[in-house]
Amino acid sequence: MSYNDIIGAIGVGIILIAYFLNIFSLIPKEGLLYFTLNIIGACIACYASILINYIPFIILEGTWAAVSLFALIQTSKKINCSK
Repeated sequence: MSYNDIIGAIGVGIILIAYFLNIFSLIPKEGLLYFTLNIIGACIACYASILINYIPFIILEGTWAAVSLFALIQTSKKINCSK
């Protein structure tokens, strides 16, 4: 496996772990951990896509990270307002 493959596998693996944990109700779908795992995984996968210069996945993973970051911020605001 090349460096690009390893980095990409780690990123996608983190996204899949978040999905698995969510599907089996081990973490809440609107929880901070779920969004954080998605952000980290998507950023790593996006970096791997940049390394291989594959534009469609750069767009996909970049968007995934941005949307997850937005959701994390919104969720954090809700948590802080309810305290």
